[in-house]
Amino acid sequence: MIIGLGAASVAQAESPLQALRQHQQRVEWEDRFDATMESLQAMKSSNPTLSPETANYISVAIDHYSRIVQLGGWGQVSDAGKRPLRIGAKDARVLELRKRLMASGDLEQTAGLSNTFDSYVDAGLRRFQMRHGLIPDGVLGSSTVTALNVPAEVRLRQLETNLIRLRAMSGFLGDRYVMVNIPAAEIEAVENGHVRSRHNAVVGKIDRQTPILNSKIYELNFNPYWTVPVSIIRKDLIPKMKEDPQYLAKNKIRIFDWKGNELSWQQIDWNTEEATKYQFRQEPGEINSLGSVRINFHNQHQVYLHDTPSKSLFGSDYRFHSSGCVRVQNVKELVTWLLQSTTPDWNRARVDDMIRVGEREDVRLKSSIPLYLTYITAWSTADGVIQFRDDIYNRDGLYSAPDDIAGFTARL
Repeated sequence: MIIGLGAASVAQAESPLQALRQHQQRVEWEDRFDATMESLQAMKSSNPTLSPETANYISVAIDHYSRIVQLGGWGQVSDAGKRPLRIGAKDARVLELRKRLMASGDLEQTAGLSNTFDSYVDAGLRRFQMRHGLIPDGVLGSSTVTALNVPAEVRLRQLETNLIRLRAMSGFLGDRYVMVNIPAAEIEAVENGHVRSRHNAVVGKIDRQTPILNSKIYELNFNPYWTVPVSIIRKDLIPKMKEDPQYLAKNKIRIFDWKGNELSWQQIDWNTEEATKYQFRQEPGEINSLGSVRINFHNQHQVYLHDTPSKSLFGSDYRFHSSGCVRVQNVKELVTWLLQSTTPDWNRARVDDMIRVGEREDVRLKSSIPLYLTYITAWSTADGVIQFRDDIYNRDGLYSAPDDIAGFTARL
């Protein structure tokens, strides 16, 4: 397909009949593209994931997927190792893709069974990608093929497992609360039953999992110090110091004993775990691992929500990189909402000023806000959009061993 060429230039290169076909394809693509974008935006419901009605929506989704399973499920899309496909391509795999998208309802049955990747396939694939937490780029790449090839039986079991979870969370959660859905790597700020804002998150790696818990947010630290946890000293900091003795200086990390006396790196034997006996503190600033603000809540795991200087990770569809804490995209918006809804005299301008000046300040909320770190891998919304996410920590029991799920989800 030729997109963006004038009719005259097309006619010079092609026969009149070919030019007409190209023009019709371009007009059809342009016409469908706007509708596709509007459709994808409409999928972003303002209803919370933990809405009291979500369990009912999942029950409807279970009935739907049960019928899909009874009809034999869906076929596979060929090996993701081949070149990615996008709009305009002609390939035998497009026929497989059409059948797969039709089986799950992402592509209308009337779209036909050709091997051409047209705008209808593009729209259907983007819809599928959005429902599965993938970047909706309309490209049939390896991560999308992996998600497409999860059997219908597995998706049905995910829905059944998460129905139990959501029923357990269907009570009153508070007029205002924050929900972190770990498998979705997403945060919802909820007020009076509606999502005030959604934020991409970066959550714990498979071997350093973000805990599942209920707590309350009680304090914000602007321009915070970062005290390195013992687990990170052992797993990361000691090995990095062996490779580069200037690592602490480059990252503005100072060493203290527990009486407040500062030490130099030369005073520590880095070939042992002696370093775990000391406090390592990173100074506030642009490279601070907590970014501009830390959000504290009561827990025994020494985890918290925070900003990050590594913002490029938020643009990935695989966001499981932290050591257990939760990094927040557009943290200023969340912080402003937390303060405005609980603590007088705070607004976005004051938040921006506090961060710009760079001075340390701790702000205790006048009233704490409930926080739920949850594990929901499948849910549905009022308009029938059924969402799935990878069972990143293998808590759904759908895979035989952690290695299976690690291999299934790894998309780095």
